[in-house]
Order: sequence, then C-alpha cells, then structure tokens
Amino acid sequence: MPVRLIAIDIDGTLLDTRWALPPANADAIARAVACGIEVVLATGRRFDFARPVLELVPPVQLIVVSGGALTKRRDRVTVALHALPRRTAKAVLAATVEFRSSMAVIFDREGPNQMIYERIDWDDPRHRGYFERNRGALGEVAPLEACLTEDPIQVMAAGGVARMRALAATLAAVPDGGFEVALTEYESRDLSILDVTAAGVSKGSALAELARARGLAPASVMAIGDNLNDRPMLEVAGVRVVMGNASPELKAFGWTETGTNDEAGVAQAIERFALGC
Repeated sequence: MPVRLIAIDIDGTLLDTRWALPPANADAIARAVACGIEVVLATGRRFDFARPVLELVPPVQLIVVSGGALTKRRDRVTVALHALPRRTAKAVLAATVEFRSSMAVIFDREGPNQMIYERIDWDDPRHRGYFERNRGALGEVAPLEACLTEDPIQVMAAGGVARMRALAATLAAVPDGGFEVALTEYESRDLSILDVTAAGVSKGSALAELARARGLAPASVMAIGDNLNDRPMLEVAGVRVVMGNASPELKAFGWTETGTNDEAGVAQAIERFALGC
C-alpha cells in the first residue's frame, strides 16, 4: 500500500546538528508532495518557535506542535486543539513545587505570555540562549498557578537529564493524574525536555487523528523520528523509521533505521519508502 501521509519530527530529524535544513531533505519533501503525498511536521516546539522551520519547507501545510496538543496550518488556523484542563495543570504544578524553577505553562496565544514562568533567570547558562530566542513570547507570574486563567496547551520543563527523569518519576506518582508525560533527551548535552499534555494527547494521537480524517490505514502512514517523544507517532504509523542518530531507547524497538540528521536521513527514508510515483 503506497504511503500517502508522512509525519516528520524537527529537531534531530529534519534539521541537522547545526539546526539547518539539509537541501536533500527539502528536495525529497517537495517531490513527495508533488506525488500527492501529504507531509506534516510534528514537534514539541510551540507554533511560533516552530514556524521558522515550517517556512523552510513551503510545500508543507500542516504542523503538529506542543507534543500533539495543537495542529495548525501554516497560516495559523487551528485544525485541532486538545488543551490541558486547568484543574489538571494545577495538580501538576502542586505536585512539582521543587522543580518550579524549571517549569513553564504554555498557552495558544500570539505575542507575549505564550510561555509563563514563575521567574526567568536571564543569567542561567543552560537556558539563557533559549530565553533570548523566545523573549517576545515570555511572561512571569508568581505564583505560577495564578497564570491559569484559561486552559493551557501544556506544561513544560527543561533541565539536566537526571533532574527531568526525577520530575517524570514525581509525576508518575501523582494518583489519577489524567495527563501524559513525554521526555525528549539529549544525553550528550545533558539536556532533557519534559512535556505534560492532556490525557491521551501525543504526537501519535495527533497523527492518528489526521490519518482518520483522511481515511488512511496505518500502512499508508509513515513517521520519522529520533527521540523518546516520537515513539507514539512511530507506533501509529505503518512505516516506522528512526534516525541513525536516534536515542538508544528508540533504536531498541528494532524499527527501520535511516541515515543520521547530518546525512539527510529524512531524504533517504522518503526516497526508499514513499517516492516512485
């Protein structure tokens, strides 16, 4: 059965280690779309933080952001929104006070106050660059729970791998949590990103929703990823491809492996499994 829908992760997958788009990836995506294959991006990034990448691939019209909580068209029109209920977000924050300095609440907004922290440490060497790149979207509210005047789309945290694993373990112990936790880990950089979304929400659920709307069987769906938060998306797809630079935990599932993100592994996968129209 031919592939009709391809979901591609951004960081560590579509982009190389310099956060640039390999020309071969752009060309393969353009050829896939010309063959009538729909290509979507899927990321843990916010829409505005992901939009510059979307602009690099003009044939792509849809992007799944915030770990599956939100799907938007390139013109900002929302296709699907699965917000995190305020009461659930409050329970998450109440259970994780010791991690508060690492946590932000994310809203589907334009301009400032998309990402609310209790306090932003502009001198933090680990996060300073990220804060600067997202300066126009940030806000501060203390206590952080006070920002929950509407349902957010996710709660996010970032820090060292061990600290984020400890946060994930803390959240796993919350009784009847009613939320999903996804980790994205870069052990070589001692960096981990933790996303909390509503129950049942993931990159996989967003991809399944798109496939159902198009009447596509799993065999017609392909997913390409490199990290732990891509697992649900890969499990939904009939054609599962992991990057050569993927985390060992993801490679352990034995799914098809392509080249690394510095070798335009996305282009290799599209060429192998999708093109030929």
